[in-house]
Amino acid sequence: MAMAEPVVAVVNNEPAYVHCLSDRIRILAVFRDAISKPLPTPSIAVSTMQEAMHPQKQTVLVQDENQLLENGLRSLLQEVVADAVDAGESVMQYGRVIAEGDDGRGLITRLLDIVLYLCEKGHVEGGMVFQLLEDLTEMSTIRDCKEVFGYIESKQETLGKVKLFGRGKLVMLRTCNQLLRCLSKANDVVFCGRILMFLAHFFPLSERSAVNIKGVCNVSNETKYEKEPPKDGLLIDFNFYKTFWSLQEYFCNPTVLMHPARFQAFITSLTVVLSTFDTQFLGDDYESSSHLDEEDDVMFNIKYLTSSNLMSLELKDPGFRRHVLVQCLIIFDFLKTPGKMEKDALRESIREEIKAHEEHVKQLLEMTPPKGKTFLSSIMHILERERNWVWWKRDGCPPFERVHPEHKSTHEPSKRRRTRWRLGNKELSLLWKWADQNPNAMTDMERVQMPPITEYWKVLADDMDPSAGIEEEYHHKNDKVYCWKGLRFTARQDLEAFSRYTEQKIGGVVPTELLSNEVRNMLPKNSEKSKIKGVKKEEDGIASIVQAEDPTEETQAPASLTGLDETTPADAGTPMDFDTTPAVNIDEEINVPESSPLVDHVDSAAPGALDIAAEDMSASVPEEAVSPVPPAEATLEVLAGGQGSSPKIL
Repeated sequence: MAMAEPVVAVVNNEPAYVHCLSDRIRILAVFRDAISKPLPTPSIAVSTMQEAMHPQKQTVLVQDENQLLENGLRSLLQEVVADAVDAGESVMQYGRVIAEGDDGRGLITRLLDIVLYLCEKGHVEGGMVFQLLEDLTEMSTIRDCKEVFGYIESKQETLGKVKLFGRGKLVMLRTCNQLLRCLSKANDVVFCGRILMFLAHFFPLSERSAVNIKGVCNVSNETKYEKEPPKDGLLIDFNFYKTFWSLQEYFCNPTVLMHPARFQAFITSLTVVLSTFDTQFLGDDYESSSHLDEEDDVMFNIKYLTSSNLMSLELKDPGFRRHVLVQCLIIFDFLKTPGKMEKDALRESIREEIKAHEEHVKQLLEMTPPKGKTFLSSIMHILERERNWVWWKRDGCPPFERVHPEHKSTHEPSKRRRTRWRLGNKELSLLWKWADQNPNAMTDMERVQMPPITEYWKVLADDMDPSAGIEEEYHHKNDKVYCWKGLRFTARQDLEAFSRYTEQKIGGVVPTELLSNEVRNMLPKNSEKSKIKGVKKEEDGIASIVQAEDPTEETQAPASLTGLDETTPADAGTPMDFDTTPAVNIDEEINVPESSPLVDHVDSAAPGALDIAAEDMSASVPEEAVSPVPPAEATLEVLAGGQGSSPKIL
């Protein structure tokens, strides 16, 4: 019986193929036959795909063909896993034949190799192999998942290439997280560590999904201990037992220490514990604890037992003491993290108290065997790197790529005379040389370029977006230098945006096209009062200019500007001709230096304009009309509005 041909439909003037069941059956048969032969993957991958799909293009599948192939391969994978379970064999080892010409791979391994090769070379969609790996982990047991993950680790370099990583990183992250949820934290510690190490190497350092930008603590890690003393008696004080294990509540959620009352309770409990460590001697068998067998190391559990009967033994254990003291250093480092102290305004006395207890903890770690000083040095190095990590997240997680310099081998003699430059180094000397040859180099306008405000405020706009998840103390608006430069750029490029600083502060200066709708609605609107005030000032300024230009209007400004008394006769001097007085261009005369601080209102330039107007108008008055008042006093009288009249801005 002949197989049915695919039905062709026309969608948007393009052919769309509606595949039937026979196509899927053909795909299953062709790929099952291909993986049953121990042949090299590159020699059969493309030909198998062409035979199974009959693609429109010769070697590349279109979207509908990719979907059909993926569905067929997922069905084939499910059938092979079912056959392996029925045969009672391992999933990854099923179909493996120990023979002279066999390559030692199972059926599923060969299938994954073929799909991975097609994805790497661009013949099929890049995320297809990730989807098959996710299906395989969901269909396998924990024991089989270890072998599947071993295959993933062996192909890590290929899976991490740019062509494949962009299409399958979310699927791989989902697969690993699902595995971690299924594993036991007590019995599968090594497997969990393998998964976490793979994620750390597979994803780049700047991947925002793995940096915990908000700094959320794992409050689910709760330590349970006895609340009431047992009836059979204790070898140690039960109050100390409760005080000791209550510290774990603060270690689990250190943000509660921002409250002064909780912080004092923590310090009180910590003082009792550290004092007990000072007086409690360690056991003599600590050396044996540092030589654990390999099997014991695998089954080692990081959670200590909280039974009150074990308290006396745990206090003599060096590892137990180190565990608690390192927790203290971690929480002290959290309190000293940039932004924590400033945000919650902890007092200076609290800072000194933290510093004193930190020194006490360091002394105890140095005295804790074995190799206390070496262990403390390693912990402090780790905490230093953690602080650098926090600073990197505070700056918005910029891409972190280190370029390795190329070391060129030279056979020059070791005792070589160093070159002496005229200005100390090569760069300054070359710059001076260029300036001598080209005098215009220092005045070229292209040397200093002002960045566009849309580019400069882009970082702050990203911080303001709630979807970015950046904490308030890490915003660039807290950087005074950054905001000051931005206001200068905005004042020169967009006065309307600069005027919004009064009502909306620094958030209103950011261009609106950079902000999301949610952030725009959160910003306060300009009040009508400020708008009316601005219009009124503008009308008053226009009215004063028109009044000064009207030659028919009588004014007493000359008399007040020259310091004349109101009782002076009218014929004491020649009347001032306003038409001959040169108009003052405020924009040209008032030059605000670039280094001066920004002003919030343009009205602050008015005193300078008054001085210019008074100086020009006084220059046009005849000498016989000037009163004997000294020039300095006359200027003060003009600025103070003396002699019964006010100066006018021309």
